[in-house]
Amino acid sequence: MRILISGGSGLVGAAAASALCADGHEVRRLVRPGSHSSEGGVVRWDPASGFVDVEGIEGTDVIVHLGGAGIGDARWSEARKKVLRQSRVSSTRILVDAVARLRRKARIFLAASAVGYYGDRGDEVLSESSSNGAGFLAALARDWEAESLRAESAGLRVVLLRFGMILSAKGGALPSMTTPFKLGVGGRLGNGRQWVSWIALEDVVGVIRTVLADEGLSGPVNVVSPAPVRNSEFTNTLARVLHRPAIFPVPALALRLAFGEMANELLLASQRAEPAKLTERGYEFRVPDLERTLRLSLSQSES
Repeated sequence: MRILISGGSGLVGAAAASALCADGHEVRRLVRPGSHSSEGGVVRWDPASGFVDVEGIEGTDVIVHLGGAGIGDARWSEARKKVLRQSRVSSTRILVDAVARLRRKARIFLAASAVGYYGDRGDEVLSESSSNGAGFLAALARDWEAESLRAESAGLRVVLLRFGMILSAKGGALPSMTTPFKLGVGGRLGNGRQWVSWIALEDVVGVIRTVLADEGLSGPVNVVSPAPVRNSEFTNTLARVLHRPAIFPVPALALRLAFGEMANELLLASQRAEPAKLTERGYEFRVPDLERTLRLSLSQSES
């Protein structure tokens, strides 16, 4: 198949592109202005101005839309929230509009989303049929998904990849999380009772491959391990893998003072998501165990 990926230089995009090329697919990347890539297989777009090279997309079978500014890269000022919305909601609208204009229609639209869709839900077990939650992230994910679902009217099978915390030493949250533990000052966040829905990068790639092949998968899909853990267990496991203590908890008040609204929704919120659709379709997780995932990820960073 001919596959077009936005966000191809990011953690998931780079891993997915490499794997799909290895599978024999033709992979091209959607790149923004300022990219100096000299590689072939590049299609230009500029979401800020609404430009998409529609002719460059012609003949594409699958769009994998993974672009978006980093949720945790900066404190959530009103200006930052606007950037986050534009990089997800507005850019998706522009891309879907371009896809709808294709003379030869694509078949599949895979779009990133997040378990933040559910908001802070305590101990509730969350499947893909669970309701949308409250808060900025939940509203952002809802609107982001709504733009992606518009591709259905153009005849595409749309799959919404609701990612949990993706674990890899190559990027994402894990590298920054290890720093305080390596310094001997790591510990749980708040009371540590909030659930963390996580997944190994290897399984993210496995899920993308599965979704492309399985025409029975559509709509939201929780891309998470079947073994979510509380924050206290996560931090204790990370400390054990790093051979460091986990005896310095960070009070919720300190997190709120340092990160504001972002602390409540990213660090202290609880999402106990289950991969109900993947389980139903028989997906076999490559790395379902947290400790093994952390050991593999961190050993790769040292090699």
